[in-house]
Amino acid sequence: MKATQISKENGVVKFSIEFTKEEWADALNKAYLANRERFSIDGFRKGKAPRKIIENYYGRDVFWDEALNGLLENGYYDALRQMDIEVISQPSLDTPEIKKDEPVVITGSVQVFPEIDVKKYKGLEIEKIETKIGEKEVKEELEKVQKSQARMENVEDRASEKGDTLVFDFEGSVDGEVFSGGTAENYELVLGSGQFIPGFEEQLEGKKPGDECDVEVVFPGDYHAEELAGKPAVFKCKIHEIKKEILPEIDDELASDVSEFETLAEYKKDLKKKLQEQADATDLSVMKDRALEKLYESNDIEVPEVMIAGEIDNMLYDMNQNLAAQGLGLQQYMEWTGKTIEEVREETKPEAEKRVKTRILLKNIIRQEGLEAGDDEIQDLMKEFGEQYGMTIDQVKEMAGAETEKYFKEDAQTKKAIDLIFDNAKQTAPEKEKKAAPKKTKKAEKEDK
Repeated sequence: MKATQISKENGVVKFSIEFTKEEWADALNKAYLANRERFSIDGFRKGKAPRKIIENYYGRDVFWDEALNGLLENGYYDALRQMDIEVISQPSLDTPEIKKDEPVVITGSVQVFPEIDVKKYKGLEIEKIETKIGEKEVKEELEKVQKSQARMENVEDRASEKGDTLVFDFEGSVDGEVFSGGTAENYELVLGSGQFIPGFEEQLEGKKPGDECDVEVVFPGDYHAEELAGKPAVFKCKIHEIKKEILPEIDDELASDVSEFETLAEYKKDLKKKLQEQADATDLSVMKDRALEKLYESNDIEVPEVMIAGEIDNMLYDMNQNLAAQGLGLQQYMEWTGKTIEEVREETKPEAEKRVKTRILLKNIIRQEGLEAGDDEIQDLMKEFGEQYGMTIDQVKEMAGAETEKYFKEDAQTKKAIDLIFDNAKQTAPEKEKKAAPKKTKKAEKEDK
């Protein structure tokens, strides 16, 4: 099989794919073997008639469509690789003229990934972000560590109060009827957490183990279960336990328990360093995102509708997967919101167009700058991906299949393009710093001139 690019104009490539006469003969024979059971001819058991007999009876082209489809099933994608083109639409194929004992040549056309000249990608202005970690942030992190080491202790000498964890049974009813999902045993609730509907938790303050009480509430008008929305309810509750959180002291002992350091001072110093590293990484990520936003805003290009439609399909697929993880689905989402699939697609379109446009810009910057990715960079990305999902590099390759190297190569090139845009951007002072800057004196202004 040989593929040839005939022409390329306005984002459309015309091409030809030539299959040898041997490939065509093999495809015809496979089509015959796969379909002969469909034919009944007098004198032959069903499925046993020779190919020549079937062709004489039904026409010499009886297996052509099946044979052509068989050739194109893999041959089309091999042709794309030979021509080194990235398509964004289904091809339009012409019906080939087939002659006996000659190669079969299929011609067609297809839309390809837009090739443009990106003008504005260097010198973009972005606001500089520089987060400084101080004692306040270290203190907050220490309090999180302190809370993670807390233990629970039963309360025997007082009634329940906000912040306590209550272990209790409850049974909810509306108009005297117990409703689905309103009953539980040995449920743990932190009073004041806002986990239950307004007015519920406050009525459980001041209780002791063994107490029984009725909690009277009204479901909010916008409650997710329509049959309960706006209705008064009574919850019969029985208190079993009251627990309070006991926090350890923030001292050398806590530091040695949670780290390799013996003193709190050493641990705090290390915490500050790590928090600053995290903040620097976050700042860098946010600034790179802003550089991409500026790239998007600064370049007005035409985005093919077929690419936008494809991106919408991808986004809705991801949306459905995320909803499925919550036990829902896209169909349920539409029923709850009262939206049609057309409305959901229309709402998704602006973000889809933004993603596609940014991708077009980045891929063309990669082309213009000749950005390449080395084997080591590709391997590093595979390793990073594998570590994220608990996989070896071999497992990553097996999962991604034949396109593994291409996928990670494009990822590495994209990262390089983003770095190039960011490294060449002008970082400006934040607006609040600009406003706080003192005015220059007349003498200083003259010196500047």
